[in-house]
Amino acid sequence: MSKLYFRYAAMNAGKSTALLQVAHNYEERGMRVRLFTAGHDDRAGTGIIGSRLGLQRSAETFGADTVFAGVHFAGVACVLIDEAQFLAPEQVRQLHRMAHVDDLPVICYGLRSDFRGEAFPGSAALLTLADDVEEMKSICACARKATMNLRIDGEGRRVREGEQVVIGGNERYRAVCPACFYADEAGGAEEAPGLFG
Repeated sequence: MSKLYFRYAAMNAGKSTALLQVAHNYEERGMRVRLFTAGHDDRAGTGIIGSRLGLQRSAETFGADTVFAGVHFAGVACVLIDEAQFLAPEQVRQLHRMAHVDDLPVICYGLRSDFRGEAFPGSAALLTLADDVEEMKSICACARKATMNLRIDGEGRRVREGEQVVIGGNERYRAVCPACFYADEAGGAEEAPGLFG
C-alpha cells in the first residue's frame, strides 16, 4: 500500500537535495518519477528544483489552480513535490487519495511554518493527512537544532510582519532554534553574533 509522505524542516536543511536524490534512486532502477515545484518559486528558475549544493533539475509546476485528482500517472512509480508548503489543502487531499486509491507513493518536501511561526495551509494539511511525517534536521547559528524560520530585510534586521510568502533564499531567511526565534522579545538577541549577518 502506498503512502503520502511529508518531509519538513526549517530553511537550508537539504529538502530539495533529498528530493533530487530520491528521484535519482528511482530512475537509476529504471522507474519513472514526476517532479513538481511551486510555479511562483523562481529562485533557481521557474520549473526548476535547485538545491543550495548546486544540484538542479527541471520539474512541472503547480499553482492554486492545479488539479492532481484524475491526472494520468500511468507508468509513474512515485510523485515528488518540492515546496509543498504552497499546496492548497484540497490539493493535499487529492494527493492523499492518489496514494491510497491509485496506489501511487507521493513524497512532499517543504517548510512547516513561516517567518511568524504560523503554519502554511499546505503544511497544516500535510501534517494532518500524511501517513508518514519526518522532520529533517537543520542547525541554528547557536548550534541548537533549527526548527523555525526568520525573515530579514536588506540591512539584516528581523522582519515581523508582511505577506506570508516572499520568495528569497539565504539572504532573506535564517533557520533558527526556538530560543533564538523568541530571544529578542526578552530584549537584545537581535544582535546575536552570526544570527543576522
